[in-house]
Amino acid sequence: MLGSAAAASASSCKRAPVAGRIVGGSEGVGHLLRTPPRLGDVSRVEEVPIVIVGGGPSGLAAAWRLRMLGAPRVALLELEPMLGGTSTYGTDGVVAHPWGAHYLPAPRRDNTPLLALLSELGAVVGRDADGEPVFHEEMLVRDPEERLFEDGAWHEGLVPTSLATSAERAELERFHALVGELAGTRDGAGRRAFDLPLARSSTDPSLTQLDSISMDSWLTQRGFVTRRLRWYVDYACRDDYGLRVEDASAWAGLFYFASRVSRRGVEAAPLLSWPNGNGRLVEHLARDLGEARRARLVVRVTPTDDGATVLALDPATRAVEQLRARQVIVATPRFVAARIVEGLAADRADALAAFQTGAWLVANVHLRARPRSRGTPLAWDNVLYESPSLGYVVATHQTHVDDGPTVLTYYLPFTDREPRKGRERLLAASHAELAGLCLSELGPAHQRLEPDVERVDVYRWGHGMVQPRPGFLFGGARARAGSPLGAIRFAHTDLSGVALFEEAFFHGVRAADEAFASLYPDRDFTRWYA
Repeated sequence: MLGSAAAASASSCKRAPVAGRIVGGSEGVGHLLRTPPRLGDVSRVEEVPIVIVGGGPSGLAAAWRLRMLGAPRVALLELEPMLGGTSTYGTDGVVAHPWGAHYLPAPRRDNTPLLALLSELGAVVGRDADGEPVFHEEMLVRDPEERLFEDGAWHEGLVPTSLATSAERAELERFHALVGELAGTRDGAGRRAFDLPLARSSTDPSLTQLDSISMDSWLTQRGFVTRRLRWYVDYACRDDYGLRVEDASAWAGLFYFASRVSRRGVEAAPLLSWPNGNGRLVEHLARDLGEARRARLVVRVTPTDDGATVLALDPATRAVEQLRARQVIVATPRFVAARIVEGLAADRADALAAFQTGAWLVANVHLRARPRSRGTPLAWDNVLYESPSLGYVVATHQTHVDDGPTVLTYYLPFTDREPRKGRERLLAASHAELAGLCLSELGPAHQRLEPDVERVDVYRWGHGMVQPRPGFLFGGARARAGSPLGAIRFAHTDLSGVALFEEAFFHGVRAADEAFASLYPDRDFTRWYA
């Protein structure tokens, strides 16, 4: 991906250097996990009932749920100064802007835990006649929601009917009909074929066997051959998984569409978003952490007879602390958990080896004025037809201010068949190369873009998202890797196989309920995700 386009970008950068920087990711300290330093004597020992390792959405959801349950003394350990993991955000522009996940499909009435969070946030304002939640208009993505750049101009929607051939329109209609049928499918236990969170989906073999083939194979088997339909589905797989259709599980590909539709003939759930994307959600989850939040690099988590010990390094002083906990929730990606949890890698080597994560480039382009272009006006989501990137979202869109300075958040997944290769290229690239790559793609879609650029900041996500390749979702690795190890419980989107906020939230709440029930067996409470 950093090939000829990057070379052209780099040469243009030499003519006109782009201001900006590489931000985020404490790689220098984090890479101590590969070869831990000589830690010396522990300087401090502390007893803490529950320790949470990781301050991404899963860890924050666990802390939020434990506060709700009244758990005393929880410690949340996170190395990064900014909480949120891949839902983190920036605040140094004309408006806050995402560095990762940037929207949430509106949940249905049966997702009680997530609706409780959104109600606290003020996003739920009532219920309709069917009991479905009604969301605050200011938090729903407003029009124009999306547009597509094709043939030198912007067009409304991702699949403009004015540009589609009759064959393409027929295939799009047939595809959405099949998605509607799957969305309305229930198994013998009444479970939806595809549901959010994923753990509520049907496990009927007639459906889970879709995980054994690629989305490309599924499309071919059903005679979907038109260029536009295949681009549309490929875009969806890259959007949520960082995978091309030939490398994505068919179950995952269909899950993207069917989990957001309640039944045939009904439109997909509307989207909730904020200027800083899902950073608004993690901001709320983290608001009452107080002293529970500690900036620490966790070096080792060791099971004991009565709980677990957590060895942590203060990156500022290099002092070593030991926390003795009765319950530990490890809310980190699998590759991190394997390095820090003693005995985990040896106990579950085959399962852990099945997890693969893809690299992502996210660039925030700070502009003095809104970009000018031909065709449909600037939308929230702006996609380039048949581009390797996903295009960009506009951070100021939800502010209802439609002129003046703005921030464009550009997303580029590295879709290598071997994720390591993409990760190596991304991490080896300079700011000039990455910023140039972004602008070389956005430039042709706009008029006089670069003169209005103040700076381009880039974030290199080496392990951005777990990838649901064929055979992974229902091959047993997820369940094996996520089962408790004594008093150590695990929570992360990795355990769902799809990197969505809903999944991170689910695992955080689930692990919190499990830890609380184990710690306080006499307390009566309802487990939200039983």
